[in-house]
Amino acid sequence: MKSIRYIVTRPCLQEGSLRLLKYLESTFPNAGPAVLVDEKGDEHAVQVDLDRMRVWGLGGLYHAQHLGVNDVLTLTPLAPGRYQVEAVVKPHAPAPQPRRETPRPPETRRVVVSSTPHVREIRMQTVPVTPPAPAQKSGAARPDGQKDGAQKEGGQKDGGQKAQAAAPEARAAEVRVTESRVTEVRTPEARVAPEGRATESRPAGNRVTDARTSERRAPEAAHAPSGATGRSAAPLRPLDVNFDLPPAGPAASPAAVLTAPAVPAARTDAATLDAVTLDAGAQLAELAALTGYRLEHLGGGVLRLNAELGTHGYSVLVATSESAVQTPAWKENADYCVLLTDEDSRPANTPCLTREALAALIEHAQLAPLSPVDLRGYWKAGSIDLESAASVAELVSSHLAQRGAFSFVLLTLSQQPAHSVVSVPRLAERLGSGVNYAELGSILDTLTRAPFLALTPLPGGQYLLRVGVPELLADLSEYADGVRRRVRAPSREAARA
Repeated sequence: MKSIRYIVTRPCLQEGSLRLLKYLESTFPNAGPAVLVDEKGDEHAVQVDLDRMRVWGLGGLYHAQHLGVNDVLTLTPLAPGRYQVEAVVKPHAPAPQPRRETPRPPETRRVVVSSTPHVREIRMQTVPVTPPAPAQKSGAARPDGQKDGAQKEGGQKDGGQKAQAAAPEARAAEVRVTESRVTEVRTPEARVAPEGRATESRPAGNRVTDARTSERRAPEAAHAPSGATGRSAAPLRPLDVNFDLPPAGPAASPAAVLTAPAVPAARTDAATLDAVTLDAGAQLAELAALTGYRLEHLGGGVLRLNAELGTHGYSVLVATSESAVQTPAWKENADYCVLLTDEDSRPANTPCLTREALAALIEHAQLAPLSPVDLRGYWKAGSIDLESAASVAELVSSHLAQRGAFSFVLLTLSQQPAHSVVSVPRLAERLGSGVNYAELGSILDTLTRAPFLALTPLPGGQYLLRVGVPELLADLSEYADGVRRRVRAPSREAARA
């Protein structure tokens, strides 16, 4: 028998199905149950649905063969309703080899060989390029004690002239240190008085921190060189910071100010769980309102989405946290069970609904109508993550594209007067590549029926535009308003009763 190759797609893996394309119609001519026999001899019962052009029930086969997107299935008919299936897994690409860094070529630089006040001798010299070393602060290279010792030794060797030259630098360094300390503790609310004192208002917590900072910096000021201020003509007045005094009352220790009251761990965990449950419940309630589910709170962080569609109905249990899986509500009857988690922290071998995918589903449902029938295949596939949400986005995009094509045709027809003949080839030429012939034919056929009744078919593939598009839209608006006034939306409880 002739073998047929089929490339597995992402919707096939998510729905556990196989799409009956044009070349597969002869392979599956009859609807109903069928059997697929894999390479190990295991039989997989499937259902051929010619109405929806799908073969359902291949989820177990995909899982057993570890198939992914773009893997190949080879189907060989053995008997009516019985097929041999072989899986060909796409090989992974080899890992890229580590990149080797090529050494930089040596550079030619100008080097000063000798120099006098009037003549400087320069030669060109080749210097190998070396990577720059990380810069280190001079203060971190040696402690303050060594720095002071070096200054003392230099003062004893060089004599009075060098000490005099170093005195202005020391005074400038002292001023810089004092200014930097004031800058660190100053806030945007600080104001400077004319005599140089900085005053500010601070919370009680910041006062304790600033006081401790000033105590740590006091020994540093004590190590400043004594000769730096001895030769100054005018005594330097260091800037200080005044803090507001605390209100009268019993003195509070720093530990009492900085230490928050202890909260029992069990109460904190319960509050966090309640907050997560409320947040997830709000998102699931919005999804249920947009898609037609009935949300039910079972307690313990477990919620249930009920699709009340008669024989097509189903239910989904959603656990908002890992601890909710241990509650008795998780054992309630449901067709599907998922754990609400983050995209980066999904547990293995557990059906999950990620919070990012839930937010994406809500956004998609706000753009185009989604129903529990559209989402059932994703629940059946196991987990719903961002890849599944991307597949739903393709479905929503197709709905929006159909609506856009319909609007494009109406806008093009609005350029013609009423009671004029519409030529399909000329209309398609004016539309360009935005709408193909099949979509154009379907839209024109829709406009010939109620409630539009805008076109009348004519022989030769032409149409008569019975009314202008602006008048058509005004009539449709009045019709919709009249129907809306007479419609009474029954509540779900009354409809179920």
